Amino acid sequence: MAMLLSKLLDVQKVAIISGGDWPQFQKQVVSKLPNNAKLHNLSLLPTCGTKFFKFDQEWTQLYAENLTATQKARIFSALENSIKEAGFTPDRVWGEVIEDRGTQVTFSALGQLAPLAEKQKWDPSFSKRKAIKVILDHLIPEYSVRLGGSTSIDVTRPGIDKGYGIGKLRDILGVALHEMIFVGDALFPGGNDYPAKEIGIVAIAVNGPGESRKVIEAIIACFSDPSSPSGGLGA
Repeated sequence: MAMLLSKLLDVQKVAIISGGDWPQFQKQVVSKLPNNAKLHNLSLLPTCGTKFFKFDQEWTQLYAENLTATQKARIFSALENSIKEAGFTPDRVWGEVIEDRGTQVTFSALGQLAPLAEKQKWDPSFSKRKAIKVILDHLIPEYSVRLGGSTSIDVTRPGIDKGYGIGKLRDILGVALHEMIFVGDALFPGGNDYPAKEIGIVAIAVNGPGESRKVIEAIIACFSDPSSPSGGLGA
């Protein structure tokens, strides 16, 4: 997947927007890319677009929409109460369950360091997190509560979400919304990818890395120079 992403960077500007924080981006994306990857074509937006990093000799943070200490305390309390009320406390956790990511507070039901196999089993239909979200929406209606990943709930300031990040991409890169394609697995109402759909760009729903790979291969095939030895991957 890292090599495929590098090939995509050869032909298009790419942005990755995720609920994860910057250290996860460094570990899961930046450290995996080959040395010759065109990093100037890559924009990284951690914590659902509430932060923006661009590469110019080194990775530089362009902005961060930080929560105040008071706001974080209110969100932490609401998460603790809603989890208790919903009754979805797991028997075992791995790492932090409620995490302060500066611009976002994230609930990871099994802990941030839980094995992927355990995460995938916990709430594949999003039903548990939807139940928690209903309670959260009542407790903290002034915040944006979105579902994402395998076990996560992301809480940000209202309007500071992936739609906000996409707007920043438009302004900073000078790329119009109608020229963008968004790919994500939580495009349903309440999902943390849904703001991308609301902002009006073309959105493709995928279910896991396998489907994402097919979309990337198709885009590379469309934009690669067929006369180039490396151009034209089959979809």
